[in-house]
Amino acid sequence: MTNKNGIIALTIVVALISVYYLSFTFVSRNIKSKAVAYATDAKGEVDMTKKQHYIDSLWREDVYLGHTLQEVMERELNLGLDLQGGMHVVLEVAPADILKGMAGGNARSAAFQSALKKAGEDKSANNSTFINRFVSAYKEAAPNTSLASVFATSANRGKINSNSSDSDVIKMLKTEIDGSIDRAFQITQARIDKFGVTNPNIQRLPGQNRVLVELPGVDNPERVRRLLSGAAKLEFAEVYLTQELGAGLEGLGRYLTQQAEIEKAAKKSAPATASADTAASDTTKKSTAGGLAAQLEQKSDTAATDSAALAAQSAALTSLFVPMPQGLGVYLKDTARASEILRRPEVRSLFPADLVFMWDRKGTEAGGNQLILPLYFIKKTNGEAAMEGDVIVDATHDYDDRGRPEVTMRMNGEGARKWRSLTARSVGRPVAIIIDNLVYTAPTVQGEIPNGNSSITGSFTVEETKDMANVLKAGKLPAPTHIVEEAVVGSSLGAEAINDGLMSSAVGLLIVLVFMVAYYNQAGWIADIALLINLFFLLGVMASLGAVLTLSGIAGIVLSIGMAVDANVLIYEGIKAELAEGKPFAQSIRDGFKHSLTAIIDSNVTTLLTGIILYTFGTGLVLGFATTLVLGLLTSLFSAIFITRLLLEQKLKNGKTFAFATNLTKNWFKDNDFDFVSQRRRFYVISGIIIAIGVGSFIFKGFGLGIDFKGGRSYVVRFENNVDADALRANMDDVLGSTTEVKTFGGQDQVKITTPYLIEDTTPEADQKAEAKILEATQKIANNPAKIVSSNKVGPTMAKDTLWSAVYAVLLALAANFVYILIRFKRVAFSYGAVMSLAHDVVIILAIFSLFNGWLPWSLDIDQAFIGAILTMIGYSMNDTVVIYDRIRDYLADEKSRGQSLSTVINNALNSTLSRTAVTGISVILVLIVLMIFGGAVIRGFTFCMLLGVIVGTYSSLFVAAPIVVDLLQRSQKNEPAPAVAADATAPAATKKVKA
Repeated sequence: MTNKNGIIALTIVVALISVYYLSFTFVSRNIKSKAVAYATDAKGEVDMTKKQHYIDSLWREDVYLGHTLQEVMERELNLGLDLQGGMHVVLEVAPADILKGMAGGNARSAAFQSALKKAGEDKSANNSTFINRFVSAYKEAAPNTSLASVFATSANRGKINSNSSDSDVIKMLKTEIDGSIDRAFQITQARIDKFGVTNPNIQRLPGQNRVLVELPGVDNPERVRRLLSGAAKLEFAEVYLTQELGAGLEGLGRYLTQQAEIEKAAKKSAPATASADTAASDTTKKSTAGGLAAQLEQKSDTAATDSAALAAQSAALTSLFVPMPQGLGVYLKDTARASEILRRPEVRSLFPADLVFMWDRKGTEAGGNQLILPLYFIKKTNGEAAMEGDVIVDATHDYDDRGRPEVTMRMNGEGARKWRSLTARSVGRPVAIIIDNLVYTAPTVQGEIPNGNSSITGSFTVEETKDMANVLKAGKLPAPTHIVEEAVVGSSLGAEAINDGLMSSAVGLLIVLVFMVAYYNQAGWIADIALLINLFFLLGVMASLGAVLTLSGIAGIVLSIGMAVDANVLIYEGIKAELAEGKPFAQSIRDGFKHSLTAIIDSNVTTLLTGIILYTFGTGLVLGFATTLVLGLLTSLFSAIFITRLLLEQKLKNGKTFAFATNLTKNWFKDNDFDFVSQRRRFYVISGIIIAIGVGSFIFKGFGLGIDFKGGRSYVVRFENNVDADALRANMDDVLGSTTEVKTFGGQDQVKITTPYLIEDTTPEADQKAEAKILEATQKIANNPAKIVSSNKVGPTMAKDTLWSAVYAVLLALAANFVYILIRFKRVAFSYGAVMSLAHDVVIILAIFSLFNGWLPWSLDIDQAFIGAILTMIGYSMNDTVVIYDRIRDYLADEKSRGQSLSTVINNALNSTLSRTAVTGISVILVLIVLMIFGGAVIRGFTFCMLLGVIVGTYSSLFVAAPIVVDLLQRSQKNEPAPAVAADATAPAATKKVKA
């Protein structure tokens, strides 16, 4: 083995990296366990506020190898929403809303409204397509009207004018819409930061006017809906200075001192706290500034003099509040406590009635890994700020005369008047720019600004000025965000999913390990060690890349383990073939690896192509599966090619040999002589009959479309006792006034309800009303209480986009595999055979899903999960087909095949791969059966599709893909006979095996 030392070094490095990154997961889980113990009362109930307080107290503290708890949690292997509960939301900014805002009063014209309606009819249109459709429709409705006459308003001055061409207007519209999506993303990010969720995932979906938000652990969906929906509120307000609030701040100091005395007295009379409580207190005291309670309990002396009391008040104030240029700040871990204190009526009475406390949107580093969040004293008269953001006409980032980044903004006439008055009375004082009750910046006014044109300068970076310009423009356009897709998973369902996932993983892995030993004897143990190392590397790589482990991801891990067997099987079968020729043991191992490498690379590349397509087009369940599948393929290749060989050669060091088969399996698949070629027409007929029945079912019965593709709402509802789905369906139809689909889901006490009820209504109130109606219908089932454990919503725009993405993904997978096989095998016959075989597999799976929909006790809906399973099946089937093609190619090129008929050569090739096909197929099928049994209801339909795909894919590789190659090669031989083989297609089956 060349570069053996290099491979060993690389293996050690990968192992150390895996250990390092996985260690963060163990540390994080340990701290979370302590937080739960700290927050659990005598009745066993967890106080979530107390738990969060424990975590906050360590958030900026060094807890592991110089890393803070925040950094540890960011590096841990995160669990997806389906494993820990939470909420998944896709927000959309409607281009129609942007256009109406930019047109101003012109948006009320009949031509504009008609064009807007027509442009919105294509629910799958992206931003660019929407604009083009609108322009085309508007030109039809008002053929002699320029676009500039509609959009050259005062709000757009400086970008276009009344003489601008239509192309300039279109360019401006597209730029502004893209900018609005960026603003929506930034506003959403700020809102989520304010919400206080640990490890949220917020990203703009590329090429779309949508923002994806994932909030693990959220248990209040209604609050999230209200937080994320609606337009941002931009305000300009005056700021109180600390020197103007001396009396109030002194009163606050006295109040904090009194509270410290009360807390200290309560602690003296209370029994000893739990060890977790003590740990939290000790940790807090170690911090640079310390937590509020830890610091206050040091500042009590009831016999103190007046001067000592004043000193104590000052100390109490500064221990919680830190002086800052704009006023005061609070250490991040103490903000929850500070907010609660500032809301108390006795504290509010100390300050002016028009004063509002507001936090800065981001913290300031204070050394020692501490983060201080600035607190502003905002002036609002009757709850209203001096100005609101709708007066902003435009805002851009620029550079001042000294080359420093700055932000310029321009206001309309009304805004200019208000701004002049506000700046005139605020010279030398800060004016806060507020969005969603968070202060983005508070620049000091240098002088009265009479015309509404202003610049904001400071120690800004270019990125900061761009962000600020976007924030200022947020109030310009009526661009509320709408929730077009939503999924809520209850924590109890997440806990069950973890148990299901762990059980399926453990059982699936055990079955594969036992099967390999049972089939390959001592060599099977080496393969098992390589598989376990592969699993360890896979988890380590996922942790290092920040991947999220989902329930479907666990399915991907288990399946990748099953498919990782394939590489070992190819190697072992190659070694067995070399040993059968009488070669020495060591040489057989070397040659076995050498001759199997091409098939391993080709088969895995085709599966990898499909996995990449899954990753590119998939979301949710499909994306989680694709992530682990792709990473699993890469780590399994490394483990099979390098780790397995290192282990085998290590055993050879002592001159030992070992068996590659047991007494039971040593003669399996030996001297196979099945005549695949002459039977091909019979299998064409069998496949044709199944496809014909399927097409009939497509026409007369159709498919059960999931809400991914048709839109709607779905709920998983759990009852205390078994429930009659038909009776519940009647109740649902009666309450909702529409046809409702009710199916048993994972047990007789649980159902999945799907309905189009209020799906066009994007307001948070609609979601709340829909859930109330669902519960109202369940309450009609006497003596059987129910609760919603998860919910999902997909709007019509999202559904259509998802459907087309799925179609593109399948077509792209077929095209990619066609091209790759053409490049590798250099004959169109192989590409045609592979693609026809894949099309055959897809149609048969669709036929089964159509025929048996409603008959099986799990979902057979056509949804994203189904498409993910279909693409996975394409990858597996192509893997199988490529291995067979690789052997056919070798046999056709082998000199021993010269003079033999084409049918004889291909029969020999197919028979020689039967052992590999059977062993790999059995391994993967066993794993999928385990997933079917233990994987849980959420992925049962997904797993069923993959199980069918493996069976059908194995069948088609042998009886469809290879025979098609025979037919096409024979046809080409009529025009250009190949000297390597005879053209006799009717020759009898081979009686002599020819080795590659």
